[in-house]
Amino acid sequence: MFSTVRYFIKTSIVFLLIGILTGLYLLIMRNYFNTWPNPDLVSAHTHIILVGSVMMMIMGVALWFFPRAEKNDKLYRPNLILAAYFVITISTLLRFAAQVISAFVQPNELLKFLLTISSVGQVLAIIIFFISMWGRIRSVGSHIREAKGERF
Repeated sequence: MFSTVRYFIKTSIVFLLIGILTGLYLLIMRNYFNTWPNPDLVSAHTHIILVGSVMMMIMGVALWFFPRAEKNDKLYRPNLILAAYFVITISTLLRFAAQVISAFVQPNELLKFLLTISSVGQVLAIIIFFISMWGRIRSVGSHIREAKGERF
């Protein structure tokens, strides 16, 4: 397992822990303090788990398991995938922080801007990652077995 894969997977685990702790906080506040969760906290919780944990785990495992890029693959660029990792990591942390802060203070233009720009960063990182990975999503020998009638 090479470094970029480890970055995606370990970061995914950290984001999962942050998400689980946020969910625990929301549950305790509701059950013991009769405080219904603020929509910004719910959104922060959802995005740190779905984008930060689930999506980054998918990206890391895809990078690890998919066949190597063919020599003539012009889209696959390891440095671009590493850049996508940093963009999605920073964007997810920024989005989480902006939404948590928004739950406790009156949202202002700076928070709205940070929330918007971090969301754009998440979307762009995911698009860049999968465009770069597109050529690696291919059969490696299974098409020959399928042509012979094998089912799996």
